[in-house]
Amino acid sequence: MKPVVLGAGLGFYGDSIAHVKRSAQNNRLDYLCSDHLGELTLSILQRDRRADPTSGYAKDMVALLLAAWPVTREAGTRFICNGGGLNPRGAAIALRQAMRARGFAARIAFVEGDDVLPHLDVLRRGGESLANTDTGANFSAVPQPFGFANAYLGARPLVQALQMGADIVVTGRVADASLFLAPLVHEFGWDWQDHDRLASGLAVGHLLECSGQVSGGNLSGDWWQLSDLSDIGYPIATVRSTGDAVIGKAPGSGGRVSVDSVRQQLLYEVHDPRAYLSPDVSLDMTSLRLRALGPDQVEVSGAIGGPPPGTLKVVAGYRAGYAVSGMLGYSWPDALRKAQAAADILRQTLAREEAGLEEVHISFPGFNALHGVLADPAQGRDLNECFMRVAVRTADMAQARRVAQHLPWMMVGGPPDVVYIPPSPPRELTAIWPMRIQRAPIESRISVEVLEP
Repeated sequence: MKPVVLGAGLGFYGDSIAHVKRSAQNNRLDYLCSDHLGELTLSILQRDRRADPTSGYAKDMVALLLAAWPVTREAGTRFICNGGGLNPRGAAIALRQAMRARGFAARIAFVEGDDVLPHLDVLRRGGESLANTDTGANFSAVPQPFGFANAYLGARPLVQALQMGADIVVTGRVADASLFLAPLVHEFGWDWQDHDRLASGLAVGHLLECSGQVSGGNLSGDWWQLSDLSDIGYPIATVRSTGDAVIGKAPGSGGRVSVDSVRQQLLYEVHDPRAYLSPDVSLDMTSLRLRALGPDQVEVSGAIGGPPPGTLKVVAGYRAGYAVSGMLGYSWPDALRKAQAAADILRQTLAREEAGLEEVHISFPGFNALHGVLADPAQGRDLNECFMRVAVRTADMAQARRVAQHLPWMMVGGPPDVVYIPPSPPRELTAIWPMRIQRAPIESRISVEVLEP
């Protein structure tokens, strides 16, 4: 059976469309799969949807398809993406309109059913606790109504959309790796009980879901020896019907695919390597074998899988006030000492003039912004420059604006040798509430529809 060639699209909202286009150009991809969503992204899309009910989807999904469609037509590449966000139907309609305006024609399927917000009361009455899986907090502790609540769906409805002849599949909140598993199940006819093959596809999806990261981006090893990251090649997987795969990238592109880059991505955001859970299958990553076949060619094989969990992860969000941040920078000599003195002045000012601040966080970029409490004070005594950054969370936007007003006067009323970086406008915060909910009531509401060109 002919292998299936999968290309990595975007790895997050705001990723590089140009790199995806270059990776897809002149490479005969069967599928290009794109992950646009994260918990942060859903909160951004919720604010968009409040301002415009027809919005709520990732705008870069439309831009990506318009850029990639012309260069993939000869290969007949099909697209799967979760850029539908909180409004998959609206996203599919907007995409069809944009493609028609360019003279493109495609059958666009959209998947709905991940939105569980309208059904939370019914689920509670049915016995779901809706407790926070991270903290154990009871649902009654949620201080504000949820603005969104979306379940991580699996690959099954995506497979259905492909079986219906869709050229493009637009979904909402689907588990990242399931975007890549779906075409493998569809093309090879894998059984949903064949856990080892499904686990192989899950591993491939997990490796490709973060775009350039498996091609040398964010590499903790010899990153300085990587070739031309300005032209990094997003990964391409050639997958056999057995589930074994070769991870590579476009010939001549920058970056590097190696055993090191693959195993580093393999463990990215993984809590338990022996039980990496998805809605479709669980994967024991310790069973995987990685073998370098040559430059930028790594074989991945040996996956062992198990049944998927009986619940689906649901991520919900509610308003959690406003945040504002600003910075003052100080130069040598005594840069850190000056920044710390500025922080003391600010703390005293806030304590005297501001009531009801919910959280104040001060760090010193150049010293401890990344290392936190592990930063060595001895190393900070002779810094060329150091910044004092303050971030404040408040319940009120006007109060956040007042906090920002305490920084400018310190240019002339605080320690010397200073530069002021004006704060951005206060931004609304979203608190995340993760849950586990029995999958049957959610999956029974999933629907798939195809829009004709």
